[in-house]
Amino acid sequence: MFLGRNGVSASSTYWAERYEKIHKNLVKRTKQLRRAKQELTNRVAERKLVEETLRQAEQRYCSLFENPVVGIFQTTPSGRYQACNQTLARIYGYQSAEQLLENLTDIGRQLYVDSERRCEFIERLHSCDSVSEFESQVYRRDGGIIWISEDAWAVCDEDGMLLHYEGFVTDITKRKLAEEALQKSEAQVRSQSKELELALNKLQRTQIQLIQNEKMSTLGQLLASIAHEIKNPVNFVCNNLIPASQYAQDLLALLALYAKYYPQPAPEIQNYAEAIELDFLIKDFSKILSSMQMGTDRIRQIVQSLQNFSRLDEVITLADLHEGIDSTLLILHNRLKAKGDNKPGITVIKEYGDLPLVECYPGLLNQVFMNLLCNAIDALEELNVERFESSGNNMPPLTPCIWIRTEVVGSGLNDGTNSAGLVVVRIIDNGFGMTEEIRKQIFEPFFTTKPTGKGTGLGLSISYQIVVEKHGGQLRCISAPEQGTEFALELPI
Repeated sequence: MFLGRNGVSASSTYWAERYEKIHKNLVKRTKQLRRAKQELTNRVAERKLVEETLRQAEQRYCSLFENPVVGIFQTTPSGRYQACNQTLARIYGYQSAEQLLENLTDIGRQLYVDSERRCEFIERLHSCDSVSEFESQVYRRDGGIIWISEDAWAVCDEDGMLLHYEGFVTDITKRKLAEEALQKSEAQVRSQSKELELALNKLQRTQIQLIQNEKMSTLGQLLASIAHEIKNPVNFVCNNLIPASQYAQDLLALLALYAKYYPQPAPEIQNYAEAIELDFLIKDFSKILSSMQMGTDRIRQIVQSLQNFSRLDEVITLADLHEGIDSTLLILHNRLKAKGDNKPGITVIKEYGDLPLVECYPGLLNQVFMNLLCNAIDALEELNVERFESSGNNMPPLTPCIWIRTEVVGSGLNDGTNSAGLVVVRIIDNGFGMTEEIRKQIFEPFFTTKPTGKGTGLGLSISYQIVVEKHGGQLRCISAPEQGTEFALELPI
């Protein structure tokens, strides 16, 4: 054995150093193992935390997928469900998602009430990659029909190839039923409102008609009373004019005999004859009596027209329409005659056909003739005033005319049938005419184009009711700007 200076062998020293080195390595390794163990423990804890987080996330996902208020789905491009949640199955009436996937294999044919909706659904997805609030009616498993709203989108791979469609389904049946009920309610309210409006209009027309009838009845009674009071003295004058004319002729004949047999009267008689212009008196006396006869005949015609126009009978009777028209024209004579240079007279052209007696309310029809003729006169007066003013008084007024044409149309006399046909009375003027917009409204109550205070807008409305409702006829208006106006009154014979 080799010994060193201190008597320690070299071998012992070697092993001591060796031990010290191993010990240091062991301590170092232990520390490393402890650190590794700690790191491992931390990693295990982190993994457990991650696993717990994943478990919770999976649980939340499953909860969201299985228990949401909306249905969730995935479908193949060919039209088959490849995944869905329990809510979707419940919406469509299936007990489980598996049952839905097993039985609902053709969405377009089995699900949609209108199979074209599936095609529209796919077309929108292809054009926009997504659809929102796509509403459709679908069948439940039991055959019932519900409304759904779909929000969906297309899912593609990295190369852009279509994989499937996915999205959400919401049952909107209650909302749709509420909307339908609301629409029905609104429609019912609108209908009731329309009915109320019609009832109100009818009530207003009835009230207007009652007022107008009362006015016409009062006017008729007044005219009838006046006509009756005038008729007696007029008849007295007319009846006495005939013998008075005869007496005058006899007296004139007697004077002629005196002149023949006593050509030389006494100076006093001669002077008196010259003073009264006997020759002129003899010639003019007959003319005076003739003009008096014409005047009384005219008064009798006016009285007769007043009586005809103011007929108060409220029962249907046979009447001569020409007589009613002539009576109305006679009453309107003052409005038809000329009034100065800028208001020429209105020419009335009668083109009467051969009319039979018509069953009607004569007094009411006279009221219609009065309204139509007054409107024609108003239009012609307005035309001439405007033309006279716009021309600077250099242009003569237009000759205003009213044509009254009567005829029978549709009678079976010519074709061998028994149809009675219609009596048509046309009242035509050459005034301004009217636009189509105005023509469509002229029979509405209170519609008028006349200035305030001049027209009430009731005349044509009442006339229409009298012709259509009272007589079962028609009252038509044909007019165009600058083409005049024609009213055609059609009455069944």
